[in-house]
Amino acid sequence: MDDQYIQRLQKTMEKDVHNQLKDVSKFLSDYATSLMSVGVQTSRIVRNTERIAEAYGCKCETTIFQKTVIMTLWDAGYEHSYSSVGRMKSLGLNFKMNAELSRLSWDIVDKTLPLSVAKVNYESIIQQPRESKWLVLILVSLANAAFCKLFQGDAWSMLVVFFATLFGFFLKQLLLERRWNELAVYIISAFVAAIFGCSAYVFHLGNTPEVALGTSVLYLIPGVPLINGIMDIIDSHVLAGISRLINAALLIICLAVGLSAAILLIGVQTL
Repeated sequence: MDDQYIQRLQKTMEKDVHNQLKDVSKFLSDYATSLMSVGVQTSRIVRNTERIAEAYGCKCETTIFQKTVIMTLWDAGYEHSYSSVGRMKSLGLNFKMNAELSRLSWDIVDKTLPLSVAKVNYESIIQQPRESKWLVLILVSLANAAFCKLFQGDAWSMLVVFFATLFGFFLKQLLLERRWNELAVYIISAFVAAIFGCSAYVFHLGNTPEVALGTSVLYLIPGVPLINGIMDIIDSHVLAGISRLINAALLIICLAVGLSAAILLIGVQTL
């Protein structure tokens, strides 16, 4: 009886450890894929997940790809493990959510938050409404017009770039909401914005039409993937970095295709 009791006790303890690892792993998988989706570099994702895992008495091994996060969680004695695969969420770039998710990892450590409380805080961050798409549309258009001024564009060129960005970015928002392929969206958005940019040539608006055309598509430059890709490679996350750089290169090629198509269609001589 004593042996049977000990065996049952061991099985119960193993089951408790397994369930704990499973709960923590599920939370960390959702947390890591959310960080990845809002535009966080790989090294930061790894640090944050390891910090949370250690707070719950676990050890975490993470492998990050372009669209998935493979995670193995161990108990403190490396006797039990649990593995999970999480797919990237469709959250979009969000620096506010980025900061709040990172702050959550420190709150878990500093305030010793139970896992149940951490899950509630995580969900409240994820469910936060995004900024108004109309406000973002206007601000991006103004920012791109400011880029035009930065490159010595005159008032007419700034006006052309504002409306080019306004219509191009609105189309990008609309098509992405309808789940269009991102590469196709970049080609179409660049084409529409460049058509407006070419109007400075067609209607002889201002003295810097070449600046208007060149900056009309700057809002499509994938700056975050480029920066994250380089940082990942520097931090020795070569696979994740190369995949991000390849994705950014594809988007830039699509931008160039849309811009070239507009120039050929209008017949603008830029040189």
